Amino acid sequence: MSVKPVGSGPFRFVSAAQDQDVVVARNDDYWGEKPKLSSVRFLVVPDETTRALELRKGSADVASNAFSADVAAVLAEDKNLEVLRAPGTIYAYLAFNLRDPILRDVRVRQAIAYAIDRGPLIESLWRGQVLPADSILPPQSWAYSSNVPHYEHNLTTAGQLLDAAGYPLHNGVRFPLTMKTSTDATTRLMAAVLQQQLAEAGIALEIRSFEAATFQADVAKGAFQFYSLRWIGGNQDPDMFEAAFHSSKFPPNGANRGHYSNPRADRLIDEGRRTLDPERRKAIYAELQTILATDLPYVHLWYLDNVVVHTRRVHGLTLNPSGNYDFLETVDLAP
Repeated sequence: MSVKPVGSGPFRFVSAAQDQDVVVARNDDYWGEKPKLSSVRFLVVPDETTRALELRKGSADVASNAFSADVAAVLAEDKNLEVLRAPGTIYAYLAFNLRDPILRDVRVRQAIAYAIDRGPLIESLWRGQVLPADSILPPQSWAYSSNVPHYEHNLTTAGQLLDAAGYPLHNGVRFPLTMKTSTDATTRLMAAVLQQQLAEAGIALEIRSFEAATFQADVAKGAFQFYSLRWIGGNQDPDMFEAAFHSSKFPPNGANRGHYSNPRADRLIDEGRRTLDPERRKAIYAELQTILATDLPYVHLWYLDNVVVHTRRVHGLTLNPSGNYDFLETVDLAP
């Protein structure tokens, strides 16, 4: 099927080849200031090492949020490249299947949150290039609230909650749990650390990694106990609470993949969407974030910094929190 999107932005669609590239060209009918670039080609390069080589040999000019912290650090030492970094809004989380016999108990979900120590992950895995998250909304959002329950690493509290939930230790294990992940290298390393941390609370974590299409299909149909993913875009506005957490938005009607259901949360989501007064809306969403941080359909992990690597011939590139490609409106290439 031919896809020819039409828009009124600074660039117009030219072509797309599946798993190869997307090409756009300057829209000379654009109402605003015209881009300096005549065209842009987005290459599809799944392998991280290949992406780095493309930049180093100059066959690519820009890569946005495309590298692990370790690889970005190596590229920063290349005199022909520049690495830009700024706080971002991409949000990483763990999501639970609330229909699961074990995970439907909020005490178990809270115990898992207490058992996870984000500090070592942030320092070793991300080299400090993330900010601990307290909400699905980023701090840049007008509706963000940090006045919510927090789950600092505490194995004693985790154990007490699991005991109260009816899962005592037997030979060092309370119950097994399966985590599904993609084959992304950083995600698999994170899962390995989580496996060690949860073991200290008596949870035997099995990690199962799948290629992207299979992983996404399993998540969409609820074939998981818990998984890790990221919200990339869309989470700066509280309207996204409906798609992620309203009980009317179970797949395929929305992204409430864990089948979270709380009548009070539903009412707040509905009220927030129809309320016009900004201060009242902010109060509504603050209460909603408190409920979600208590019920824990998600365990909040972190907000990723935006990291863009580009060749020295690129000029005028600036970052924005969402990590999108708006910089293409102003960027230019040296001769």
